[in-house]
Formats: sequence, structure tokens, C-alpha cells
Amino acid sequence: MATAKRIIFHVDMDQFFAAVEEREHPEIKGKSVIVGADPKEGKGRGVVSTCNYKARKYGVKSGMPISKAWKLCPQAVFLPVNYRLYLQVSARIMDILSKHADKFESWGIDEAFLDMSSRVKDYEEARKLALEIKMEIYEKEKLTCSIGVGPNKLIAKIASDFQKPDGLTVVEEKDVQSFLAPLDIDKLLWVGKKTARKLNKLGIKTIGDLAHYDPSVLVDKFGVMGTQLYLFAQGIDRSEVGLRGAVKSIGRNVTFEKDTSDWEFVFQTLDKLCEEVYKEVKQYNFLFKTVTITVRYENFETHTHSKTLPFLTNRLSDFEKTAHELMQPYLRPERKIRLIGARVSSLVSSEKQKKLV
Repeated sequence: MATAKRIIFHVDMDQFFAAVEEREHPEIKGKSVIVGADPKEGKGRGVVSTCNYKARKYGVKSGMPISKAWKLCPQAVFLPVNYRLYLQVSARIMDILSKHADKFESWGIDEAFLDMSSRVKDYEEARKLALEIKMEIYEKEKLTCSIGVGPNKLIAKIASDFQKPDGLTVVEEKDVQSFLAPLDIDKLLWVGKKTARKLNKLGIKTIGDLAHYDPSVLVDKFGVMGTQLYLFAQGIDRSEVGLRGAVKSIGRNVTFEKDTSDWEFVFQTLDKLCEEVYKEVKQYNFLFKTVTITVRYENFETHTHSKTLPFLTNRLSDFEKTAHELMQPYLRPERKIRLIGARVSSLVSSEKQKKLV
């Protein structure tokens, strides 16, 4: 019995946080925009959350220390992260996307997979529908996105990054190998810098090199992941689009402007982090069971501490109470805190569970 052909979309909002800020503040349009912490003339703490493409031309990247971003691009407009606004915009965009798909899976705040297999009969129809989705998002939110279309999630995800910003790349099943082969190995899903360096040492520079490599050697060097890498290089990915397993945890952290031992301030900040995480939990209709806090001291010593509750919940009070309890052992008079974080995991869709009241 033949397996029905799958057509998967991956939608990726372009420079999302920065684009939302540019929309809200037209006066910064055309300037380098960096969203993150206050650079304080190169002495600020924290990291770059995102930046627009103009700032990226100066070498600024997500996750970079804000002080380094300031040195690379001091003329940029630096803005604080406004999660509340981004979540509101994201919720509306995800609502648009989910209405178009048979199956829908959000990947964080600005990406989503859509299974369109029964919505379109071929790739030409898929292209037209992708253009319609791009237009609908732009008309309603004045934001651009890039869409990748392919026979599975792997190909769709790589394709969405192929022509950014405001791109559309369609890769039919028959073209998968020719599409993947010339791409640098770090374009393959799950291949980070460390794995890329190991592969480079084996003479593997492109995805095509990996596709023609001896799979037994890959297993010897990388274990089970070697098999997965080999399959990915062939363009093989059978994972389904769906909510379950899409989001494993939701969290936030903050680096203080100054190392602190003001415990009241620490708890106030912790509560704000919990509220931000809670809003996203509610947005995606999740229940959670595990709470984790992160503490980093002034000497960069970092600790994480988790507690799994005996029940699933979606209540902010349960989150805050548990986070406070976990934080207590780390409040030491002789040690100042540099960073704290709060996270929930063991997530389950509340639509499939009886809600706690």
C-alpha cells in the first residue's frame, strides 16, 4: 500500500522581536536595531536577544554579550525585550497559521510547522497557499515571514532559512538530494559548531559529503546520532507535525545590571519571570508539572534546581510558590547573584487533560 505524500510548511518570522519593534516605532526603520539589555556604553550586562539584518552586517548575533554588540555597532538602536508585546503578536500569528493546517506545531514564539498534506494536491498549489499565508500575515500584522515547503519537517525547516528575509523556497521530493548536497554541513538540523568541527575533521564539509559517507564510521564516531545524521543527510525524516513533543519547556532568565544580595529584589524579579513564563503557558494551553530555577553567582558559578509536583497544573500561584521554595537555599549573605531564571517543563496540552480548578 503506497504511503500518501506529505507536504509540510515551516514558517519562520523574520527577525521577529526587532521587526515588531520597528513596526511599533517607525522612526527606527532603516537603522540597526538590537533587542536585549542596556549596553551602557559597552559596559552593560546581559545578551542580545535578537537584532535586525542591518545590525547583523556588523557581526552582531543572538546570544552575544550586549557589551560586544555595542562595540561592533555602537550606532544601533538598543531596546529592552518586551515579551508581553511579542507574545500578543505571536498568538495572533499562530492563530492565522493553525487555521490553515491539518496539523500544527509551534516552535517557540516565532516558528511553526504546518502539515498541509490534505489541503493541497501538489507543490504548485502549496506554493500558492504559502504566498497567501505570507500575504495574510503581512496584511494583518505588517510583518514578513519566510516559508519552506518540503516533503517532511527537516526539508521544510532548512528551506525556510534558504532565502531570508521574506523568502519562499519549495523543495519537491524529487529535488531533495540536489537541494541538500551543496549546503554547508552546519545547515543540517541538529548540527552545531562542535558537531560540525568533528565532521570537518572527517573531511565532511557539505551535506552531500555526509550523504555519501560510510554510515558505519559515523556510528562509530557519533553513536546513535551518527545514524540520525546519515538519514538526515539523505533527506529522510519521518517525524510527525503535532503539539506533543513540540515544546519541552518554557523559561526566562535575566542578568542583573549589578550583582545583588538584595533578596527582596531577587524575589520580585523571580515573580516577574514567572509571570512572563505563565503568560506563554496560558497562550499555548499547557499544563506543567516540573519547575526549575537557575542561579548564577558573581563568580559565574551556576546552579539549577528542579521540583516535580505531584499534579499537573496551570496556576501561577503553584509556579511562584515552588520557584520561591527552590530559590531559598541559594540566598547566601556572603554571595551576590548575577543571574536568575525560571522554567516549567513536563508540559501537556490542557485540551487533552481535565483542567484543575
